[in-house]
Parts: sequence; structure tokens; C-alpha cells
Amino acid sequence: MTRPLRIEYDGALYHVTSRGNERKPVFKDKPDRELFLSILFHVIQRFHWLCHAYCLMGNHYHLVIETPDGNLSKGMRQLNGVYTQAFNRRHHRVGHLFQGRFTGILVQKDSHFLEVCRYVVLNPVGAKMVKHPSSPW
Repeated sequence: MTRPLRIEYDGALYHVTSRGNERKPVFKDKPDRELFLSILFHVIQRFHWLCHAYCLMGNHYHLVIETPDGNLSKGMRQLNGVYTQAFNRRHHRVGHLFQGRFTGILVQKDSHFLEVCRYVVLNPVGAKMVKHPSSPW
């Protein structure tokens, strides 16, 4: 069975998630989260993305990304690939870090944009990881 094609076009807005393989942690500590955000920053610059919201959970992450150049898959390959290599080096491990393909759901800018952003930033609060969205790790 073939994988469905991703819908990518200039100016598209996505709710992106990627989960750890076997639901295992992809962020073990603060340096992992800082490393991921550093790589994300470089990917945002390189691919000219706009990041409207994000949250890093223990075994997955959420992003709200706008792609002015319609290049979500290329950027996600860079983000997950570079982070996996760095994570594996840092934790002396090999193999896949993320479970399958990332999920990229198209978001309607007018009707769902604010709701998706609200969901993403409140996700750690709902999971009782923090008391407030602005709380530090």
C-alpha cells in the first residue's frame, strides 16, 4: 500500500506532530529541548518557515508552521534527521528516534488557526507537565 501524498503549497499552514518510536521519550532533559529548538531555529531560517506556536512534550512535539515556499517535507526531513543524529550521539544510541512519518494537518487560516495555536501551547498544561504555558521546563 502506498503512502498518501502530502498536500504542500506556498503559504500553507500546518499543525505538525512527530512522536517518539515506541512512544519513548525524544526529550530526556533540558539540553535535549534546547538542542531541538536550536535545530528548529536553523530549519525555520533555511526553509523560510513561520513558526506560530510550538510545544515540546516528553515523547513528541507539536508545531504550527506556515510554509511560504511550500516545502514542509524537506524541512521536516532536515529537522527530524539532524535532531535524531544529535540525540543519538549525545545519548550513545543508534537507530530511529521518531515513529514513522510526521503528521502534518492542513489548518484553515481563518477558522481554525487560533484554536490550533491555543491547543498547542496549552498541551503541556493539560498533561500537567506545567501549571502555566509560560512556565519554564
